[in-house]
Amino acid sequence: MSKDAHTFGHPCRTHQTNDPKLVSDRIFFVDASNQSLAAIPQELLGLGEVEEVHLENNQLVELPPAIQRLSRVRMLYLDRNHLRGLCPQLRKLQGLEGLDLSHNPLPASSLRVLSGLRGLRELRLYHLGLPELPVALCKSLHHLELLGLSGNRLQALPKEVVNLTQLRELYLKQNLLEAFPAELCGLLTLEVLDLDDNKLAALPEELGNLQELRKLYVAANSLPALPDALGQCCHLSVLDVSDNRLRSVPRSLAALPQVTELGLSGNLLEKVRRFLCKWTWLHLLYLRSTGLHALPRAFHHLVNLRFLDLRQNFLEHCPDQISELRNLEFLALDDNRLTKLPSDFGSLSQLKILGLSGNQFLSFPEEILSLESLEKLYIGQDQGAKFTSIPEHIRKLQNLKELYLEHNYLEYLPATLGSMPNLKILDCRHNLLRQLPDTICQAQGEESQSIQPLLYMS
Repeated sequence: MSKDAHTFGHPCRTHQTNDPKLVSDRIFFVDASNQSLAAIPQELLGLGEVEEVHLENNQLVELPPAIQRLSRVRMLYLDRNHLRGLCPQLRKLQGLEGLDLSHNPLPASSLRVLSGLRGLRELRLYHLGLPELPVALCKSLHHLELLGLSGNRLQALPKEVVNLTQLRELYLKQNLLEAFPAELCGLLTLEVLDLDDNKLAALPEELGNLQELRKLYVAANSLPALPDALGQCCHLSVLDVSDNRLRSVPRSLAALPQVTELGLSGNLLEKVRRFLCKWTWLHLLYLRSTGLHALPRAFHHLVNLRFLDLRQNFLEHCPDQISELRNLEFLALDDNRLTKLPSDFGSLSQLKILGLSGNQFLSFPEEILSLESLEKLYIGQDQGAKFTSIPEHIRKLQNLKELYLEHNYLEYLPATLGSMPNLKILDCRHNLLRQLPDTICQAQGEESQSIQPLLYMS
């Protein structure tokens, strides 16, 4: 579930340099990031045409008054420096549309100068330790479309936030919000709302007013229920309510026509609601640690599912329905109570990553060997029954790149592992191995092979 990342860009980048000394007055894009700069180079400040400037991850302590000379700059990245204040001349950059000040020791009072940047569309203020959002920003920055406030100490938002009538993306992850800011329900242009890792105990029914909402993240809060009105957010495509106190999800969510990503992990649901099986457009489904003993029969209707996380549940049998999910690429069944796999498990022809660690298989499940597209296999048994052998036929997994076999009772490894052309990582820690097969040792010494066995003899 992707979150905000730098999305600034300019289609007319005519030149790029990592050396600020090489710039000329016709440069529109400068990358002076990661240079250990203690001050902005004078050469850069003399670029009257520059439109995008990267100065992130340096050692800047202040901005010089001469920054106003960058009169045409549109995108300015100053994150991950040591800025302790902002000069008044910054407000002279009237063409500025995007500004990132994240990860600086800036006091909230220093941000008031930003209220003069009335053309700002994107403002990122992540991890500044802000106890409050300056009201002046809400009163002046009417064109803001993205506001990033994650990683601060906000306990509330000013009521003036309703003035941000163009806001499309709001990131409030990792703050101290105990009550949902009611003013947000009046921001009818909101498309992305991230409230992960706060202290919310309820969501209001007025959340249904956000008809344009596409992505809602409220994981790691204290929500006992979801509002029925959430079903009115007809454009919602991503919903993450993981790690709350939910016992169920409202039937009203059945009305959502286009959810593609759903996170329910860490809630004691005990079962999957049947109506979720009608979401045939679902691509990613997170059900880790939800108390599941089984899946509904209609689960096989999720024909477009590519990612399925069922870790840390109480499944004693791998549900047969999973074998019908032919588009699955990632399947995590770790830390259940599985003793066998379905006979047609090999029909998962697109599967690339499979997690089976911590289960109760009495022997290596050979149904895996039909998964010709498999690239990563996790079958360590630190919490489950131990294997004593791996079949020679494991060589059938010719596309396998990573194999994790730790915490078993293996005394030897099959020689055929050395003939697997794509195998790069072999983790066989905490077994009973005394030596590796010659074929593996030979493959390790060849340049064409780069097996890196993580082997601890015991």
